Amino acid sequence: MARMSVETARTVAEDILWPDADLIDASPVVPDRYLDALAAAGLYDLPGGEEGARIIEALGGASLVTAFVWIQHHSPVRAVAAAGGELADRYLEPMRRGRVRAGIAYAALRRPGPPAAVVEPSDGGWKLSGSAPWVTGWGLIDMVLAGARHGDDMVWLLLDAVESTRMAATAVALAAMQASATVELRWSSLDVPADRVVAVERYDDWCRRDLAGRATNGYLAIGVADRAARLLSSAALADEVSAARTALDRSTPDTVVGARADASLLAVRAATAVFAAGGGRSAEAGTTAARLMREATFLLVFGQSPDIRDEQLRRLSAPS
Repeated sequence: MARMSVETARTVAEDILWPDADLIDASPVVPDRYLDALAAAGLYDLPGGEEGARIIEALGGASLVTAFVWIQHHSPVRAVAAAGGELADRYLEPMRRGRVRAGIAYAALRRPGPPAAVVEPSDGGWKLSGSAPWVTGWGLIDMVLAGARHGDDMVWLLLDAVESTRMAATAVALAAMQASATVELRWSSLDVPADRVVAVERYDDWCRRDLAGRATNGYLAIGVADRAARLLSSAALADEVSAARTALDRSTPDTVVGARADASLLAVRAATAVFAAGGGRSAEAGTTAARLMREATFLLVFGQSPDIRDEQLRRLSAPS
């Protein structure tokens, strides 16, 4: 079944997403029909391991902004599946079918310093306050998995993606991926009932889990680099893509930083080659070359951590 999922993802990528990729990128928001196509193909139930990586790569290399919205969904699915009980009974199957779509709101909790979002116990649940600066897919998602700190614990909450007097969404203007409908969420003593608590775990335990999954976002960069290599019919670039893919597949906590940096910088270099090959027309708004350049540079910072950033900067500033 996993192999069929990869084949299906590649078919959707080439037949539906790639022909309209420039149109999708220029849209105010990713049109629903493309997310519906992913759901109809069963791609809202992402397998793990290398099969899942190949699916991410295929979609990322076809329409990165569509993949960017879609990829956020899978952490909530895994969280609800792990929670079990009434929460899973109610939401898991619709989420796996893409009938209920979700986003995430916890990236800022990776930053040092005071936590961006906190919770306090309240009658029948928790009160959530603070902010999440990057929440993708607003208006396209039904729910959002929010993480907030309570002392040394991380509390995971499944919220309805609906504004209220206590949850405000402010659009974020992005230099790339504007169709992703990314917002900043702010909470002001938002009441969250106990039945929407997905999990409570030690913050340090979450940090370790988070570090273990850092290869995943690198496959979006592999997808962009692979697309560029195919556009250029470059065997040399294709070989580099293959090597970078293998490095991510085989990465460990000790090697993933280098593998992520390799993937991101390869995507930038490959997209730059497409841009250069197109000559002056590449600089025109709406071109595929210009889009790939913006996508590749965006991926330098998506899912970035301080050590990945430092490694990228070290390589970018090293003498040639």
